Amino acid sequence: MSLGPELPFEFAVRGTAISLQGSGASKAAWKDAIREAARKALPEGSWLLTEPLAVTIFIFPGAVIQGDVDNRVKPILDAMVRCVYSDDEIVERVVVQKFEPGRVFAFQSPTDTLVSAFEANEPIIYIRVTNDLHEELA
Repeated sequence: MSLGPELPFEFAVRGTAISLQGSGASKAAWKDAIREAARKALPEGSWLLTEPLAVTIFIFPGAVIQGDVDNRVKPILDAMVRCVYSDDEIVERVVVQKFEPGRVFAFQSPTDTLVSAFEANEPIIYIRVTNDLHEELA
């Protein structure tokens, strides 16, 4: 019996993804929000993941975002260290996409968590962690 969360593991975080260039206080608050959302979605008492992982991050900003999307990834991955996984060095694949308003996109087989994030009328980040390093999610 595994004591880690069942994979794939997914959750959503309300708010705008903070850039790597954000202030120290704003990055700390954003990381706290990610950890809180992850902990609420994790089974109580689950152990940290230690196997090679892939992380999907879909950013639903609610408005056009300024700056590079890649600068918003590191704070998200760092926030999950010692919360979801033991170290972010085990993350072997990262898929990131932003979905700004007005751009039409259809998902093939969305989960309830992804549908809720996609339909939210506020900035929200969808995060999916899996040990399937070849998973296609769209």
